[in-house]
Amino acid sequence: MYKSDIEIAQSIKAYKIEKIASSIGLDRDSIELYGDFKAKINNYDKIINDNKDKIKKTPLVLVTAINPTPAGEGKTTTTIGLADALKKLKKNVVVALREPSLGPVFGVKGGACGGGYAQVIPMEDINLHFTGDFHAIGAANNLIAAMLDNHIFQGNELNIDKDKIIWHRCVDMNDRELRYITAGQGGEKNGIERRDSFDITVASEIMAVFCLANNINDLRTRLGKIIIAYTKDDKPITVDDIKATGAVLVLLKDAFKPNLVQTLEGTPTIIHGGPFANIAHGCNSVVATKTALALSDITITEAGFGADLGAEKFLDIKCRFSDLKPACVVVVATVRALKHHGYSYLANEGKDVNKYRIDDKKFDLNIENLEALDAGLPNLLQHVKNIKEVYKLPCVVAINAFPTDTKNELDEVEKQCKELGVNAVLSEVWSKGGEGGINLATEVLKQINNNSTNNFTFSYDLGSSIEEKIKSIAKKIYHADNVEFTDNAKSQIEVLNKLGFSKLPICIAKTQYSFSDNAKLLGAPKGFVITVKNIKVSAGAGFIVALTGDIMTMPGLPKVPAAEKIDLDSSKKIIGIF
Repeated sequence: MYKSDIEIAQSIKAYKIEKIASSIGLDRDSIELYGDFKAKINNYDKIINDNKDKIKKTPLVLVTAINPTPAGEGKTTTTIGLADALKKLKKNVVVALREPSLGPVFGVKGGACGGGYAQVIPMEDINLHFTGDFHAIGAANNLIAAMLDNHIFQGNELNIDKDKIIWHRCVDMNDRELRYITAGQGGEKNGIERRDSFDITVASEIMAVFCLANNINDLRTRLGKIIIAYTKDDKPITVDDIKATGAVLVLLKDAFKPNLVQTLEGTPTIIHGGPFANIAHGCNSVVATKTALALSDITITEAGFGADLGAEKFLDIKCRFSDLKPACVVVVATVRALKHHGYSYLANEGKDVNKYRIDDKKFDLNIENLEALDAGLPNLLQHVKNIKEVYKLPCVVAINAFPTDTKNELDEVEKQCKELGVNAVLSEVWSKGGEGGINLATEVLKQINNNSTNNFTFSYDLGSSIEEKIKSIAKKIYHADNVEFTDNAKSQIEVLNKLGFSKLPICIAKTQYSFSDNAKLLGAPKGFVITVKNIKVSAGAGFIVALTGDIMTMPGLPKVPAAEKIDLDSSKKIIGIF
């Protein structure tokens, strides 16, 4: 019988965090302790400034994946296991990850610290309040909202139009009831009545700013530029305008220090920031990544959801702002997930797949089915092509192993990847930890050392128009036929052009389940059109957000939330997180 993730994590005797810090050259004065097994790196700015040349030379490996399915892909598990494997090969390696959001932890995911024998610990703390970073970001977001409403209540010197307020309050929880609310009820002494809404904390622009700022001064500048409303004559109002920047910076001062923890095998791990990739840009903080690069000989990081979202935004947004260049990209897939894509694709094509169904939503993925696998493989192959042909980066495919995988299925994945000039490597880190990732680590090192295949480029030119940049992503990365802009989006683009924001990079908010903006079109769909419904600027973050499909900035809980299984046992030990 398999142990649960939390049982495995709680069975490991972790090193004191001072020892982990010492292993990468950090003395006691360089860290602030949060108990025995967590710390903040308090001199991150000096570390980055003193190691600028090293940061540029240290190989950065990006781990991404196919479009996610209910079968699971194991991107974070692979990231951690790869790092542990490199450590076994005597490499000085540091992992850089995002912090989990409480919304998914209590919603569908139930945890986000890897799995099996490839986890970061203390996983209970990391999945829950950790060092309080998300609370600080939420407080900073809501301070802006409070000061904005107070400015209007106290006389509205800036002539703000209450119907043109675009700044939302936030909470780090999946709560669909807060998507649309009426604020300020109860008469004039209780505020100005208006329509409002909440976002989940990871969708706040504060989170994006927090993760893209290069240092504390850059953080201050970006915070001040955030547009929160417009006047009655359409002039943008910023955080600087309501004089909130200093107070917001104070709330974020300690949170901005990267967090240091460890894997089950004692590999140093920096976890910091956590924007969603289907709403925001899906990457950990720039300061975390650069600190990891400064302290290691190889840094392993990941980007959220599939490569069409997280990797695209990592490469087109984060790398632009931070002057980072990946040495290699790992695309994670499972045979089970590829078969799920295949069954869904075959069903959309009118094929009878009902005999393979367990219920309306699930297929039997435990039986060998090469037809379904072949129908699902284009999803993986399209992601690989994008990495190799659009971004011109070395690529490795990691097949996250399951006991039900057959030799025929694994051979088929390997064969089709080889036809693209990419090696597919079986990863067994979930069951074996770092030892199960040695072959993957060896292939990654081979690609890192093969500099001739790394000619990193972006998928679009910043000088192109807003429309052309969006079309470039849609056609090159999603493989859409075209992009349609609603009349509302067209008018918003006109405003942004007039305000001088046309040269910013693009962050597309889109379903994570498909290359398209339709969550039901799995595999590698063709002949579809992306519809852009709304366009807005995140002036502090420094990008333009294009909203497609039915994407929500406040998720809801599923019918059976993971929270129902989370509890304390009689010995006050947390159970149910996975």
